[in-house]
Amino acid sequence: MSRRAWLRAGLGVLAGSQVLLGLWILLLPELFWKWPWVSHLPPYNEHLLRDFGGASLALAVVLCAAVATMERRLVLTALTAYLVSSVAHLLFHASHLEPLSAASAADFMALLGTAVLLPAALVWAAADGRVFREPDPPGRRSAP
Repeated sequence: MSRRAWLRAGLGVLAGSQVLLGLWILLLPELFWKWPWVSHLPPYNEHLLRDFGGASLALAVVLCAAVATMERRLVLTALTAYLVSSVAHLLFHASHLEPLSAASAADFMALLGTAVLLPAALVWAAADGRVFREPDPPGRRSAP
């Protein structure tokens, strides 16, 4: 797999995760709230959850545009926005693990750590402008 294809795939994974998360929270906030890693921080606030779902979908739009265009500035902007959000999310939850079991806290931190490491690795790959000069795979054309 070329570095360009790896970058596009990584962007696609991030975009897909934001679409799923955003739709879940926006459409079914009560179900999202019942997830143990979320519900241990009461109180429930439907307005805040729906706003977060909408923001997740907004980030997904930017990530999808980056996947479609593979334009360097858009890719770096989308990844940086995702990274800022993920780091803030990790830092908050790292200081609020008390109600969770050790195993659940470790799993949660691994998930949130992956949400930081993947976009960081993609930023590193995208920072080298050569990846944007690589040809697309056969049958795939980037936007101008």
